[in-house]
Amino acid sequence: MPLLGRSWVDTVPVLDHFTEVADPARFAPLPDDWVIGVSDVVDSTGAIAAGRYKAVNLAGAATISAVVNALDGQLSLFVFGGDGARLAVPPDAAAVATDALARVAAWAQRDLDLRLRVGTTRVDEIRAAGHDARVAFWQASDHVRYAMFSGGGMEWAEAQLKSGTLSVAAAPADAEPDLTGLSCQWGPIRARRGTILSLIVKQAPGASDHHFAEAAAEIVRFIETTTGLNPVPPTGPDVRWPSGSLELQARVTSGRQAYWRRRLRLSVVTGLTWLVFKLGLRIGRFDPGRYRREVSLNTDFRKFDDALMMTVDCSPEAAENLRVILDRAVAEGIIRYGLHTQDEALMTCVVPSVLAHTHMHFVDGAGGGYALAARQLRG
Repeated sequence: MPLLGRSWVDTVPVLDHFTEVADPARFAPLPDDWVIGVSDVVDSTGAIAAGRYKAVNLAGAATISAVVNALDGQLSLFVFGGDGARLAVPPDAAAVATDALARVAAWAQRDLDLRLRVGTTRVDEIRAAGHDARVAFWQASDHVRYAMFSGGGMEWAEAQLKSGTLSVAAAPADAEPDLTGLSCQWGPIRARRGTILSLIVKQAPGASDHHFAEAAAEIVRFIETTTGLNPVPPTGPDVRWPSGSLELQARVTSGRQAYWRRRLRLSVVTGLTWLVFKLGLRIGRFDPGRYRREVSLNTDFRKFDDALMMTVDCSPEAAENLRVILDRAVAEGIIRYGLHTQDEALMTCVVPSVLAHTHMHFVDGAGGGYALAARQLRG
């Protein structure tokens, strides 16, 4: 497969400081002929109430995994949103990406009993509707960087998806997406400082880009200086037996094999993996201690997707002080925000190879996270 859009992606700016995430001057406009893909779990609130948010997260991350694998790893521009995902591909990758979206929608319905809406639109259609689609990278670690989107285009595309204007029909029920590397086997990550806070901050209607960028930078600086930020400890997540994840993980594997066979094989592999991490056993070139440290470094606990989005570990006092800053910015007509707190975080992973340093880890609050924060937007 040719290097799809690679030369253009190499020109995308990489931010120096996370406080710059709301500055539109630091983002590059996507080409008009690129295609935006979006996904969203229908009634994620109901799934959360039923205790199925890990399945919701898995469906959102599966969108990314399916397209990454369909494009032989050549997907750089994507963002995980908890109950869905958004991505951008060049025109010569659009057909393959669309097919992967259709397949993952069929898989989510069949294996997770979740309805996953998927759709696509072109960037020039976003601009014709009065919005923009711009992108930059945040360097999470030496080996992993995450795309961030601004301009309102992604939010507009998701609104069109939810209204039914954008849609890609699910593939036949027996169509299999390639979900190689998709994993949900780390257990919930307990708050070490008191609470896991999931935050979404959007620009208020009528607020200037400058004032919003200043407000976002103030929020980021406050969180950076008063909390532990990343919910995943620097040494990596705790090694816990993933009893609550085995059933979901079994549904990631090919549906052409009987479920009980998938579950049995997964239990054996999981047991061996658990021993390796629990005892810190080096197997050839694989060092479990190094891998766990890289898990912490490679998380997407902070991002920008037409909104500042952060899932952080902080004290209750810091959370209340943050509310004061947020409410002041709301009163000044600069932002809208949603904030949800819980005791644990969840992590869903895309790991094409455990020997590479580029494994990616999507973090969200375990009690509804971004999905519930989005439903509490105020201002």
